[in-house]
Amino acid sequence: MADDAARPPWQLAAPGACGLDEVGRGALAGPLVAAGVILPPGFSHPLLRDSKLLSAKQRETIEPLIRREALALQVIAIEVAVINDRGVGWANRVAFERLIEEVSAPAYLADGNLKIRTGRQYHSVVGGDRLVPAISAASIVAKVYRDRLMRDLHPDFPHYDWQGNKGYGTPRHLGAISRHGICHHHRLSFIHGEQPGLFDQVAWANG
Repeated sequence: MADDAARPPWQLAAPGACGLDEVGRGALAGPLVAAGVILPPGFSHPLLRDSKLLSAKQRETIEPLIRREALALQVIAIEVAVINDRGVGWANRVAFERLIEEVSAPAYLADGNLKIRTGRQYHSVVGGDRLVPAISAASIVAKVYRDRLMRDLHPDFPHYDWQGNKGYGTPRHLGAISRHGICHHHRLSFIHGEQPGLFDQVAWANG
């Protein structure tokens, strides 16, 4: 009992907890994608780690295995128009709330420190994508899903190099915004409001 009292609440969560994670929160373009995953007891794999620690090839290797073995799996994408209207923080919170509604689990463990409205057992875990296998799995599924979405958008907007940068603010992406302007897949608040220093590097261009 004394040992339990010293452990963080998320470590006491019931077996079969659903891991939650999001991808794309800091991107300049494209949706925010969140995933919820319940892994079978004892599931392990050398590549089951934080998706940021894996190469694209490694993520593509383990993602089908996670999908095949997961007891439950759900993905939600919040589109740019919604992010522009309500903000990325709202989008992240609502994505997790929807996953909790759609994936039945005894408990939910989410990466980070996001506070959400739910009557279910929910714990935010800082560094959870490295500590909790179900969150690692969710991060991989969300990352692979979003990367594919951005690659699909690339042929229509090749100058932004979304197949390479996945919508993040690389020098090539910023340079393309300067030369060609933005499109409806860009997050206006990120480009003009939430990152005011961005325009020390590139000029605003209408397009």
